[in-house]
Amino acid sequence: MNKSKDLNFIKNFIRAVIIIVLLIGVMVFLIDPFFHYHKPWFGLKAVLNDKEYQCIGTLRHFDYDALIVGSSVAENNDNSWYDEAFNCKSIKAIRSYGATADLCYLLDEAFSSGNDIKKIFYNIDPSSLNADVAPTFESTGCPMYLYDKNPLNDIRYLYNKGVIFEKIPYMLVNSYLVDYDENLSYNWAKWKNFGSESALGLYFRPKTKKSMMDETVYDDKLLGNIELLTTEVENHPDTEFYFFFPAYSMLWWDGIYRTGERDAFIHCEKEMVKTLLKYENVRVFCFQDEEEIITNLDNYMDSIHFSPEINKYMLDKMVGDENRMTEANYEDILDNMKNLSDRIVNELIVPYEENGQITYEQ
Repeated sequence: MNKSKDLNFIKNFIRAVIIIVLLIGVMVFLIDPFFHYHKPWFGLKAVLNDKEYQCIGTLRHFDYDALIVGSSVAENNDNSWYDEAFNCKSIKAIRSYGATADLCYLLDEAFSSGNDIKKIFYNIDPSSLNADVAPTFESTGCPMYLYDKNPLNDIRYLYNKGVIFEKIPYMLVNSYLVDYDENLSYNWAKWKNFGSESALGLYFRPKTKKSMMDETVYDDKLLGNIELLTTEVENHPDTEFYFFFPAYSMLWWDGIYRTGERDAFIHCEKEMVKTLLKYENVRVFCFQDEEEIITNLDNYMDSIHFSPEINKYMLDKMVGDENRMTEANYEDILDNMKNLSDRIVNELIVPYEENGQITYEQ
């Protein structure tokens, strides 16, 4: 009799465990904080703050006709700015460091989603032009079970402790209890301080000033990155591409001058722009030489990352078709930036150096 009771207890226990496990998996599937299976249901909001985990799902499942593409400097854009300015529905395709291969991977996912993509707003970081031409998601530890389409490894998502006890509660709170703005996807500005003290404190100047490299030193990788971008443009002739070079601070220009890379970066930009301007569905804009912005360190958190006001400024200029690069002026614009970088190194940064505000690399 006892054996029969014990056996029934074990069977009931196993059934209960199976039911609980199934319910957990169903709960994760229905709420889906990484949007791996679907767009938000049940009045939930698109709470987006983990780009490596969420961006790929939004590109596959959300409804949109425009993309804001780039690195962390593009994250502080308010999607509604673009929606109102261009009469579109935009979401972000963001990847840290903004390597061309990674961003083109995201573009391919977006174009295969079934959405009719009318506009691409693509932030070109200078370092992306000499980056590796193979995607880096797997090599940098991204959760590939969210990127591949193998349902067998979804168990790592459906039964993930962090998803169950952190991501789902966070999504529920921001959807139902907090006035969360979905247009501020991946936005990090409210947690950061912008100002000269912060920017200078996070800039570590190279100790030695190296000789300027040959400007063609990165040409092998440059050609590969040019091919990646032009392939996207060629394959989607009905999509308008707005490429733009962001307003990095004068500290960044000082840094690449001292590493001897300045001429190579300018050369890479010239070659990329020259090629992109051959296409009718492309516009290119440059904000690197906005002297009043890049020399005012109060606009920056560090040598690269600027405040949302600068994101909005660049958008407004693009809406007005200002700062646009053409075949007639692109070389002059980038030559002027080269001249400005000379002034930065020889004049504009000198007072900070004399006041002991520059920290050197150890």
